[in-house]
Amino acid sequence: MFAKSLGEDGAELRPLEPWQAEELLAHMDRGREFVGQFIKFPDRATDLESSRSLLQSYAEKAATDTGRIYGIWTDGTLVGGVLFRTMDVAMGVAEVGCWLEPSAAGKGLVTRAARMIIDWAVEERGIHRIEWVVASENAASIAVARRLGMTKDGVLRESYLHRGKRHDLEIWSVLAPEWRAARQPS
Repeated sequence: MFAKSLGEDGAELRPLEPWQAEELLAHMDRGREFVGQFIKFPDRATDLESSRSLLQSYAEKAATDTGRIYGIWTDGTLVGGVLFRTMDVAMGVAEVGCWLEPSAAGKGLVTRAARMIIDWAVEERGIHRIEWVVASENAASIAVARRLGMTKDGVLRESYLHRGKRHDLEIWSVLAPEWRAARQPS
């Protein structure tokens, strides 16, 4: 297994795998309502079996090169993560997603982790378009998209039903040439 440093604060990015289902469940239990405000992810990991199943689905995506999931750890504790919810290498398109428990919010962890996996997708896998799909009310996630240099492509009005409420979804993206240009030292 590998661990990539996310900076001087000791945070690390590592793959999340099925054998870590218990750790994922404990993490979700700490932040379920916060994480679940806008995404269904915590509703898919409600007990050990469903947590393992969720991680197994991403192990299968990794095996078929259609997605990946990574955890963010601080001081040895899983506090959030980033993922490629979808990844179509032939088309050169991938959707990045994220989540954090409340104790980890506001520290730049998601931005740093997303940069790392986007760099990998663009440079190693040849992905041309990285997408970020976010509920319009999710100001924190929109701020990450902006920090990543993404452009707002549009809004899908009331297209996302979550916990009984319809949400507008914003589509943000960055293209590989834009990503590379922004990563060059000035």
